Amino acid sequence: MGWTMDIEARPPQTTQQYVLSQVRRAILTGKLAPGAPIRQDTLAEQLGVSRVPIREALKILEGEGQVTYRPRRGYVVAELALEDFLEVYRLRRILEEEAIRQTLGGITDEDVTRLEEAHAEVVRSSRIHDITAMAAANRLFHFTLFEAAGMPRLLRFLNILWDATDVYRSRYYSEESNRDRVDQEHLGIIEAVRARDADELVRRLNEHRDGTVATLREFITERQI
Repeated sequence: MGWTMDIEARPPQTTQQYVLSQVRRAILTGKLAPGAPIRQDTLAEQLGVSRVPIREALKILEGEGQVTYRPRRGYVVAELALEDFLEVYRLRRILEEEAIRQTLGGITDEDVTRLEEAHAEVVRSSRIHDITAMAAANRLFHFTLFEAAGMPRLLRFLNILWDATDVYRSRYYSEESNRDRVDQEHLGIIEAVRARDADELVRRLNEHRDGTVATLREFITERQI
């Protein structure tokens, strides 16, 4: 497998949940990079579990698009061709605009507070270089907006699209300049939400998303050369 699992203290949870959280963490932090093989026997040994919960966890991650099964190679961390990556972000742009325009019609002061709290956690995690926590807080920040739209089917589609590019999150957050950019762009998004300005919010979110695409486009292109 070529890497050693950074094992966190094990909180009360099932073995499968424990394995799932550890593999997700390895993917998000870049310990398991896009295209990297996942050796089930080595993983089981490092985590001190049997191969059964390993297989179960990998099936869940495969369903989320985080890992891919390849004949004769086994499971590998998913990687996207540039065209697939751009398609995901194009679909996100369309669906997220629909969600946030609906959101502003019914967003509450409590929702805004939740948005601000999620952003505060993004900043805190960024400062201590905790990529896993930052990714989780960033997702909570955005989905606080999407959930307020009250469109559960659209929300499910957005979750699938976000899952498909989680493997590249660590690459973007690894650069301090990108983490600072996230901070500033989130503040602009919060400002537009407070003003209930749908057009400005769409503009801010598109700008935020496009910055990520520009950075990761270069990274994916380099990997495919």
